[in-house]
Order: sequence, then C-alpha cells, then structure tokens
Amino acid sequence: MKRSIQVQVSMATIEDFFEEKIKLPSPPAIALKILEAVRQDENSFDELARIISADPALTVRILKIANSSLYGFPNPVDSLSQATALIGTNALKNIALSFVIVQDFQDAPQGSFDLTHFWRRAITAAVAAETLAEEIGIHDQDLFVTALLQDIGVLLLYLSDTATYIALQDEKRVTGKTTSHIEQEKFGFDHSEVGNHLLATWSLPETIHQPILYHHADSIDGPYKDAAMILQFADKIAAIYHGIHSNSKCVQVHKGLKKQYRLTEEQTDRLIDSVGEKSHEILDLFSIDPGEIKPFSLIMQQANEELGRLNFSYAQIVLELKQAKQNAEQLALELKMANDSLRELAFRDGLTGLYNHRYFQEALESEIERARRYDHPLSLLMIDIDFFKKVNDQFGHPAGDQVLQEVGSTLVKLVRRCDMVARYGGEEFAIILPETGLISAKVLAQRVRRGIEQLEVNCGKHTLAITISCGISSSEGLEDDSFTRNILVEHSDKALYRAKENGRNRVEI
Repeated sequence: MKRSIQVQVSMATIEDFFEEKIKLPSPPAIALKILEAVRQDENSFDELARIISADPALTVRILKIANSSLYGFPNPVDSLSQATALIGTNALKNIALSFVIVQDFQDAPQGSFDLTHFWRRAITAAVAAETLAEEIGIHDQDLFVTALLQDIGVLLLYLSDTATYIALQDEKRVTGKTTSHIEQEKFGFDHSEVGNHLLATWSLPETIHQPILYHHADSIDGPYKDAAMILQFADKIAAIYHGIHSNSKCVQVHKGLKKQYRLTEEQTDRLIDSVGEKSHEILDLFSIDPGEIKPFSLIMQQANEELGRLNFSYAQIVLELKQAKQNAEQLALELKMANDSLRELAFRDGLTGLYNHRYFQEALESEIERARRYDHPLSLLMIDIDFFKKVNDQFGHPAGDQVLQEVGSTLVKLVRRCDMVARYGGEEFAIILPETGLISAKVLAQRVRRGIEQLEVNCGKHTLAITISCGISSSEGLEDDSFTRNILVEHSDKALYRAKENGRNRVEI
C-alpha cells in the first residue's frame, strides 16, 4: 500500500516532467494494430495474422523465434497459424510487439548512450525471464515482452534530459548508489515508474506494465508479485553477461534462486548457461550484435585457467586489487568533475561567467511552462549598458570587457537567489524573475538600476561611471496564447527601446 501511494504522488510529477522536457513517444503504428486485434476476442487470430503478414520481415522473424531454442519445438514451425496453435495468440502478439518496439527505438538519438548494449541486455533479460519461468513452472506469456521493456524508462530519461542523466551515471560510478536511488534524488521518480507510465499510456495490458513498476522494489506483494520477482532475477542474470560485476551478480542469483525457488547450484548453473546460449541466438533474430556473449561456465573456466597461469602471491593480488580500486575511484571522481565542468561551460558565457543566450532561451521556456501550469506570474528584464560603444572607442576593448564583467557580477549580487541572470548578447543582459508580477518586477528593476548607477569601474587611470536602461515585460495581463517566449522578449525589447529613447538610465514597462 505504501508503494502505491508513492506512485500516485510521483505520477503527476512524471507527467509534468515529460510535458516540460519531452513528449511521450507514440507507440509504433503496427503495435497499435496488433493490440487492437488482440482486444477483439472474435477472430482475433485472423486479424492478428493479417497484420503481421503485411510485414514479411516481421513474419520471418516471428517464425524464426518460434523455431528457436527459446521454445524448443521438436518439429519445424512453418506458418503463423501453426505458431499460434503451439504458443498461443497472446504469446504471438507479445513476440510481434517485441520486434516492433525494438526496431522503432533503433533510430533513437544515442549520443553517449550505447543503444546496442541497452537492447543486448534487455533481450538477454527477456530470454532469462522466459527461461526461469519455464524452470520453476510459471506460465506467463507476457513475461518476455515485460522483461524486454523493464528498463525502457532508462532510455526515456536519457532522451528527455541527456545532460542530467549523464551526470547521474557519473555520480553512480563515484558513490556506488543504485541507479534507481539517484534517479529518485534527481527527478523524484525512477525509471521503473517512467516505464510503467509510458506503457500504460500506450494502453498495453496491466499484466505487462504493472510488474515493471516493482522490478527494483525491496519487497513485493500483490497480484504481480511472481512476475516482478522473475524480472528481478532476469535483470541480474542479464547483468552477469553484460554488467561489470558478473561474479557478485552470479552469487546473488545463486543465493536468491535457492531461497526463492529452492533451485540447486547445478540447476542455477544450467539455467545461467542456457540463457547465454539462447540469448546469442535471439539477439541475432533482433538484428542486435551479440558481442562476446557466451555461456558463463565457459567464461569462468577461461578465467580460472588464466588465474592458474599467474605466479603472483595472494598478498600481491590483494594489494594490486586494492590499488586498482583506489585508482578507479579516483579516476571516476576526476571524470565526474571534468564532466560537470564541461556541462557548466556549455551553458556559461566565457567572458562574464553568466549563463549564455542558449541557456537563457531554454530556461525562459521552462519557466513559462511552469508559470502556465500553476497560474503563477513571471517577469523578464532586458538590460542594456548605456553608451557602451563610447567605452570601447575611448578606452579600448579590454576596458569594455572589464565593464561587462563587473556589471554582470553586480547584477547577480543585486537580484534574488531564485532569479536567473544571463548575458543576452553584446552589452545586453536578461534577468528571468519567477513568481514575480509587474509591480514587484519594477521594484527589483529600479534596485538593479540604482545599484549599477553606484558602480565605479577602475580602468587604469580612469574611473568609469556606468548606467543601464531596463525594459520590463510580465505575464500579467497576457492571454495564454500570447504568453510565449517570443512575446515576453519582444515586449521587454520594446520597453528597453523606450527607456533609451526617453533619456537612458531608467526603467520602462
């Protein structure tokens, strides 16, 4: 019950997040047709077969997977009708959905995200879930597609806020915290909630998307307990083949399966090996490079042979491992610091250290969306240094740069912590004022104007007195359709122009 309450609270946050950052991707058109066909009880197979048959490549893949070691039928399956008779309409639907969704996300922008590795691990988890379910005697035709999509939220979070998610991964490497824990800290929800939300939005059955919600939970209860538990083990088995802590994951799987399902060491070893063998075959059917995947027992055998060739003493090995761990932790920390600096530099103006024009545009768009949603006021100041060209002409560009730097740092000191100061371009600055109406914006603008008026910039033998002109615009009085980024900037620009026309060193609305 406690978990479900948390989900209800964070779901609105997820909706807000995607509304601000990214539109939820639509399901592939053929996936919608497949789902609709299965919902229609009468003649559902005939319609499903017609939809699949319209895509010859999909038909071939489905028949290949029906003939694969995943199902192990003694005789060849050579038609969709035969496949359905053997594995069922629902299983056929899920196999088709799996192929279609993986193919649809193959063209997602990757950047630093290894999409091949993501799907390689996802497909291995799907094979593991199917194999484990068969081993323990659970018949759930949705398990393959559920396990395949259990981490789809990771991909969506990366696509929606790439910079934050890369920083999150850096933090995970440095701190050792779990991905879900850091996601909760950064976003207020984790990828399992995002995946559940997406698939529910796509109208996939609850039997597919609900277990995903709990596949990282410490304790599981309710109607989806069995499926969620299998997902947890499937994820760990996939990590054995595609993670960096294979041995520890293998130990966890052995202990967990013995405790949960009373599987012996030999049964678990065979299960893990079987997943490796089947995954290599199934990955090929999904057109995903299987890489170096091979049975774990073979991996361990090769590792033991290599270990036997080493002549180091036990003490030397421990010492070197300790040193390597320290080096790795230091490198991870340095990498995080470097990445943080790079991300900060991308949004900062090189001269003044203020946020740059690009970041200003993104931040203003985000604040407008927030102001609209909660019906809160938002104001914008556009500021221009008076007679700045004369400073450059009379005292040189180094003096002009110094003026820009000191004006920028002074603006930051004069505004509130919640306000955002940016260099708009040249001698122009912009200040975003969240939760601020027109009257309050005017008060703050006058404080800024007076503060700059009192500023003295020492350039060698000369002391320069600086003034600014300021234009204000606000969301107050604007209709929703005219409350846009362009309108706010345009109104501020016009007010700024009037301030200059009316004598400078003044504020206009």
